[in-house]
Formats: sequence, C-alpha cells, structure tokens
Amino acid sequence: MSHVLVVDDDSSIVSTVSAVLQEEGYAVTTANDGQAALRKLDQELPALVLLDMRMPVMDGWQFAQEIKRRGIEVPIVVMTAAQDAQRWAVEIGADGYVAKPFDIDELLGVVERHQKPAC
Repeated sequence: MSHVLVVDDDSSIVSTVSAVLQEEGYAVTTANDGQAALRKLDQELPALVLLDMRMPVMDGWQFAQEIKRRGIEVPIVVMTAAQDAQRWAVEIGADGYVAKPFDIDELLGVVERHQKPAC
C-alpha cells in the first residue's frame, strides 16, 4: 500500500482528497502547513506529497526549499487553484501538478503516475 502525504490548509480539500485516496487503498497522512508536513516527513517518508502552495506558517515554496536543503527525495505534486499551477510546479522542481478544482479520476491518475515506486 502506497503512502501519500496531503499538505493543504483547506480542511475540506484535505478530507475529500484523503477519503478518495483511502477508498483506492492508499495510506494517507495529512498536514495543514509546510512546517507540520516536515514533522510528518521526519516520521515516515511517503511515496508522494500532494502540496498546496499557499498556506500559513510555511508555504509550498518554503517547504520544497527545506526538503531539498535536508536532502529528502520524495515526489511532489502541486495542488492549487491558481492559474499558475504548472509554472509553480516548475519553480519548485515538482514532479507534476493538478489544478483545483480537480476531477477525481485526474487526481488518481496524477497520484499513480508520480508516486515513488515501492522498494
């Protein structure tokens, strides 16, 4: 079973994405900002991080910069409602992006394509 870390400050997005992924058999961990997500990464490295960019405390740019500084290698998919989703994904070196609001099948396809293979 693959593990996905969902990082978003919108609780409705977190609960919807978590429910969809769990229904598909994924283990899901959540965080409401980048700093909380870093603490989760210290506990367990997921197969994929779904990352919102605009969050309080530590945003997506700061989170991506910090995991690079720490040498943590984990695929990241940017989730954002902004029109700049693709550009932001490129800016932080993300593996992909999904624009909100997203279609469930689109979300699942992105997760499947970008997760780190199980060892």
